[in-house]
Amino acid sequence: MHWLFLGLAVLFETIGTTALQASQQFTRAGPSVVVVFGYGISFYLLSITLQYMPVGVVYAIWSGLGICFIAAIGYLVFGQKLDLPALAGIGLIMAGILVINLFSDTAMH
Repeated sequence: MHWLFLGLAVLFETIGTTALQASQQFTRAGPSVVVVFGYGISFYLLSITLQYMPVGVVYAIWSGLGICFIAAIGYLVFGQKLDLPALAGIGLIMAGILVINLFSDTAMH
């Protein structure tokens, strides 16, 4: 069940960060409200996840997946370009998440 909470925390963080870009520095009310609620729900779900997993592992997975999803959304929705070093870095983040999940005993499989 803790993986579900972590996955939902990533989802709401991604929603909040996407709305942050859309809020245009908090000058648009609708996206600004979504930012606050997205991050609030995300942090609440993270707090539940931390009852079952170590903070370092939870934060690595949450932030790493969030980075990957936001980079994809930035490219697809906002037309932001990614160069080869950026793509390589994102690939390394994804590799790190896989290493944690596949080989670390602290990830609590």
